[in-house]
Parts: sequence; C-alpha cells; structure tokens
Amino acid sequence: MSELLTKDRTEINRANAQHSTGPKTDAGKQRSSLNALRHGLTGQLVVMPTEDLHAYQRHLASFTDEYHPKEATEAHLVQALADASWRLNRVAILEANLLTLAAAHQPNPLNDAPGEVQDAMAIVASLESQSKALANLSLHSQRLSRQFENTVAQLRELQKTRLAHEDSELENLLDIMEMYEEKGETYDPSEDGFVFSQAQIKQAILARNRERRLEEAYESSAG
Repeated sequence: MSELLTKDRTEINRANAQHSTGPKTDAGKQRSSLNALRHGLTGQLVVMPTEDLHAYQRHLASFTDEYHPKEATEAHLVQALADASWRLNRVAILEANLLTLAAAHQPNPLNDAPGEVQDAMAIVASLESQSKALANLSLHSQRLSRQFENTVAQLRELQKTRLAHEDSELENLLDIMEMYEEKGETYDPSEDGFVFSQAQIKQAILARNRERRLEEAYESSAG
C-alpha cells in the first residue's frame, strides 16, 4: 500500500512540475536568483545557472590531473577539493560585483573632484553600505578555505599511505619474480593477488636495476 501511495505522489509531483513555469514577475525572478545564490554558497549546488558548466568541468579535470585519484575515497576528496576551490573563486567574484554595483549607485557629493577621488569615495561608501553582505561573504570564504586546507591534508595523507603500501607490494612482487627467474620458471603475479599493470612492474624493475647500479658505482668509487 505504501509503495502505491509513493508512486501516486511521484506522479503528482511530476505532473505539477510540468505545469510549473517558474516565477513570472521581475520580483519573483529576483527572489529565485537570490535563492540560487544562497544555495550556491551554503548548499550542494556547485554550478549555478549563471556559471559555465564546461569551465567547471575543466576546473575539476585540472584537480584530477594533479592528484590522479584511485578508488572512491580519493575521487570523493578530489571532487570536494575542486568544489571548495570553485566556491572560493565565486565568493571573490561576488565580492567584486557587489562593490562595483554599490559604488555605481552611490550619490556623488564631490562633482568637482578628480575622477580618481570620486571613484575612491564611491568604493568607501559602498564598503560601508554593504558591510553586512561583505561580512557574510568573508565568513563563507573562511569556511571554504578551512575546508580546502583540511581536504588537501586528508587527501595527501591517504595517498601517502596508499603509495607506501604499493611500493612495499611492488618490492615483494619483484623478489618473487627474481626467485622464479633464478629457477627458470614463469610466474603469474595474479596467483598471489598482485594487481599491478605491466607498465608499473616494468617501471619498478627499471628503478630497482638503477638503484643496484648506483650502489655498485658507490662501492667501486669507495674501493
């Protein structure tokens, strides 16, 4: 019975959404825009309707290229890092736009003053008139900065642990491969649960051979 009621409610909501055309008046559209702004700063909305989705995707790709996340947790942290950075950039833009708009609407009591002086006074007046809005933006910026820093630290610690484990596993794999090679036998790494690619194994072998050559060079020079 509950499933039927849920289905009926879903259909009703869908039908209502089809009939809804959003706010029609300028005031209604402005309130809707402000709601989107509020959710964009404090909620889960990352890309606002006025922002470029492709620019956000490029922004996210730049963080993915930098951190090369593996598995779900690292991917989640990289996503959170990119989102915090995106929102920080938005706060800076909103602050500049807010001051510009407020300055443009300030009365000009110094008509005879040079343009630079008039502009400076307009900015001072806009800072004073928009102090509450600027304070709110500052709070959002501080919160997002802390979130960014904490996420970076968490991601780096997680990747440090993972890389140390991978290096240890690679060393174990190379030891086993050398043992089988000395006996003239073939070895399948998957038999022992190793999941490294051929490229990773080849790179590890090259690194080990390089270290051995360096050790031989040091011993030769010391002798």
